[in-house]
Amino acid sequence: MGNDSGKDGVDERFMREALRLAEKGAGRTSPNPAVGAHLVKDGRIIARGFHKKAGGPHAEAACLLSLKRKGRAAYSSAKGATMYVTLEPCCHYGRTPPCTEAIISAGVKTVVVGAYDPNPIVAGKGISRLKAAGIKVVAVVREKECRALNVAYEKYITTGLPYVTLKLASSLDGRIAANGGDSKWITGEASRRRVHLMRSRADAVLVGSATASADDPELTTRLVKGLNPARVLIDTSFQTPLSAKMFKHNALDRGRPMVFTTSAASEAKIKKAGRLGIDVLIAPLMRGRVGLSDMLKALGQRGITSLLVEGGGAVAASFLNDKKVDAIALFFAPIVLGAEGIPSVAYLGIKKVREAIRFKDMKASMIGKDLLVEAKPDISSSPPLFFKGEEKEGFRVRGT
Repeated sequence: MGNDSGKDGVDERFMREALRLAEKGAGRTSPNPAVGAHLVKDGRIIARGFHKKAGGPHAEAACLLSLKRKGRAAYSSAKGATMYVTLEPCCHYGRTPPCTEAIISAGVKTVVVGAYDPNPIVAGKGISRLKAAGIKVVAVVREKECRALNVAYEKYITTGLPYVTLKLASSLDGRIAANGGDSKWITGEASRRRVHLMRSRADAVLVGSATASADDPELTTRLVKGLNPARVLIDTSFQTPLSAKMFKHNALDRGRPMVFTTSAASEAKIKKAGRLGIDVLIAPLMRGRVGLSDMLKALGQRGITSLLVEGGGAVAASFLNDKKVDAIALFFAPIVLGAEGIPSVAYLGIKKVREAIRFKDMKASMIGKDLLVEAKPDISSSPPLFFKGEEKEGFRVRGT
């Protein structure tokens, strides 16, 4: 299935450039993938394109359009050229025409693909269509990097569920706040900027009621350039004031604020929230909390492909214990707060080291004076579930 990267690594070098193009659309294309493409002829790039936003031209079409705008002579240069694209070209009609047909019409001779499209509608059919039209296809090149760019898309398109990243910022001894609740600011400016970048690339960001009440976070991307994620709150009895900053939404938001709660919430408050443009989703009160499986399913049904979970400790414990985390990002500040501080992860019910939740693919980097550790859960580990089972009933929307 893989490719030897071509003579002298030429394919890998040009695919790296396509990846740089794809990065420009990261965080702006949901629910579509971020894709980059360029055309190469006689060893030089003659056109570039990337998918800028859902509903707009896909990367391949954008690349060819850039030539068309320069005139007939420029467009004709696509004939016999090689196209490098980070994801398999689509072959179906959606909000835009199939990219395969645009490539075929332009007379492109060879297409080098970074990764297969996991979308069942495409999944190899795009490549088959190109081959049937007599186009040489080289697949795949830099697959790991190309897939890594669209992990959220891959999970969403195959499961209907958002990709969940758990972000925690703590002291070296794992405390997210001092004993009195003070948490501003544990990590430095560089780490906060990185978190805002993560938000800009997520469809939604989630916190629990304790964090919403204690910190009153805005959960925006104000430190970087980008759209604000939709804000999501888990609040079993909906005690968070409607004046909370996270409920203030504007044109830069990806969606309306959402509250996941239970029948313990006040009916009057739910109606008031609806008038303020807040979506309230109700689930039965079972085992004292909102069920995460139903919540993630509801988010997926609303087109949320990626979810950034920012805390606090009880929420982090729930996601970890229910095995709903796809990746974790831990920001460690060079301070120690002691046992009296508030732990980053609440009670898990683990009594022996062998029962620990384990991680793999760990990597560490310095962000200013802080340490960022990124990893993925090792699904082969099976810690005991403190919260047994999940709610069977789905959510119902109120207040809209």
